Amino acid sequence: MTNQENQRGQIIDGVALSAQLRSEVAARVQALKARGRSAGLAVILVGEDPASAVYVRNKVKACADTGVHSVFEKYEATLPEADLLARIAALNADPSVHGILVQMPLPKHINPHKVIEAIATSKDVDGYATLSAGELMTGAPGFRPCTPYGCMKLIESTGVDLRGKHAVVIGRSNTVGKPMALLLLQANATVTVCHSGTADIGQHTRQADVVVAAVGKRNVLTADMVKPGAIVIDVGMNRNPEGKLCGDVDFAGVREVASFITPVPGGVGPMTITMLLVNTLEAAERAAT
Repeated sequence: MTNQENQRGQIIDGVALSAQLRSEVAARVQALKARGRSAGLAVILVGEDPASAVYVRNKVKACADTGVHSVFEKYEATLPEADLLARIAALNADPSVHGILVQMPLPKHINPHKVIEAIATSKDVDGYATLSAGELMTGAPGFRPCTPYGCMKLIESTGVDLRGKHAVVIGRSNTVGKPMALLLLQANATVTVCHSGTADIGQHTRQADVVVAAVGKRNVLTADMVKPGAIVIDVGMNRNPEGKLCGDVDFAGVREVASFITPVPGGVGPMTITMLLVNTLEAAERAAT
């Protein structure tokens, strides 16, 4: 290996870290079962969105692989909103179900906010409901949204202490950008949030020890925008002109500058489902105390 290759950023392997965390989940599931308890996740899919079907299949398989009991319910796209809300109410009252996940997007006649808010806070393993967001905001115990939670685990795996570090989050969505910023604040980083209204994103990222790119736009972060030695986490899921999966970061260029970088695929993606399992297990453990 040449000296130049030695200096390239180290890849943070989300597949390997995910496997390690899932083995820990499996062990804790077995410990629960030894006490006569189980961990249960209900997954609801409404409609025929092909990407959603793949995501749900992966979630159900992850449950099976770790011993988490899963209930998968699939409904036609014409399902009335009232029927879906009634089903959520029934699952809220079911003691064998510790987490409820309704796969997004939903058909247009169903209000996603109403559906998310209908899930009991104790079972909101996606961490999207207003009360869950408030718990994260105030530092109260609660469920952290799975993707930013997974990003934090990836950063932790580098061994870098975030205290006093400058972190930049590109993106301000309720599902990734905002909760990501809050989790970084909890880890004592100084946080800047950039977005489509930011005049010069590079001005901020060039000062950052950690950059999390989460906007869903190819090459939003290029090598000239990265401080040498920074940690770069790529949450994006896009397709390049050849149809190949890629992230928000110009991986080849940024890897030459960063100290650590996540690939797409194989970085953040596997961690999202893993943290869903962690949240479900934590819900079951709370219910068992």
